[in-house]
Amino acid sequence: MDKLLTQFLAVADAGSMSGAASTLLVTQPTLTFNMKKLEENIGAPLFERSSRGVRLTRYGETLYENARLMQRLYDNTLTSIAGQQRGSDRGLALGTGYSWWTMFLRDLVVAYQREFPMAPVQVSLGNQLRLMDQLLSGDVSMFLAHEIDGLSPAVGTDFVPLSRVYNAYFVRAGHPLLGKPRSGAEVSDFPSIISSLAESRHNRFFDPSRRRARVETVFDRTHFAFRSNSLAACVDYALATDAVLVHTHVMREEFAARGLHEIEQADPVRQMIAGLYVLRERRGEERVEDMIERISRAAKASLPPL
Repeated sequence: MDKLLTQFLAVADAGSMSGAASTLLVTQPTLTFNMKKLEENIGAPLFERSSRGVRLTRYGETLYENARLMQRLYDNTLTSIAGQQRGSDRGLALGTGYSWWTMFLRDLVVAYQREFPMAPVQVSLGNQLRLMDQLLSGDVSMFLAHEIDGLSPAVGTDFVPLSRVYNAYFVRAGHPLLGKPRSGAEVSDFPSIISSLAESRHNRFFDPSRRRARVETVFDRTHFAFRSNSLAACVDYALATDAVLVHTHVMREEFAARGLHEIEQADPVRQMIAGLYVLRERRGEERVEDMIERISRAAKASLPPL
């Protein structure tokens, strides 16, 4: 892809010329000159510059979304050609949360490799926004997660719903909240454990008017005792303290085997949809549609129905 567009994407992701220059292994004056040249070519300002770095203008936002699309198409083309040359064009690159991996994707991947023993498989575990970043970067071809409310249509993804779930509360044996239904207010009296990390660079996935409110509400909560992208670490912390682990209810049996028990909720639970995210431009590809069908069948057999 064009060098200036590649550098532009790096600056937008880093939020500063110096950070992007380090990533790209070029000097900052060279990168600054190239970005000014790109602005001249486009005919519009792409960055708002300040002492804290740079942020995209509305023209920069438009170029960013389209440049990411061009980058994905270019990378996907190279990946497809390389796969054909290796004879491994049945390879998989999937993203998932830990719950879905434990519930059924692990068995699906093992069965897939038995069917296609020469196909390499890559599985990336993480929260929904980190996986979205990997999807848009071409690191995974699809990922399974909760539906992301407020996602900008400009991101260019399709969502395939698979199951209806809710967030449950899990605590160690002997915890004061066990034994009878508890209200949300009672649960909130105890510190919480969250298995996701806030990353401000993911603000760009949302409409500008909703970005900050959305990310701070869901991914940057202030009332927590412990937060990690490692679910194993979160479980360890819950077993050692009175903190409450917030996690999808489908993991109740897995957690019970580890010594964590679900709190009975007195309030109505908020239902959420879990499903597959896939790039819109890849819908219709035989291999992509085949994998969507395989995952849909496996989800139907293991997860609560829609």
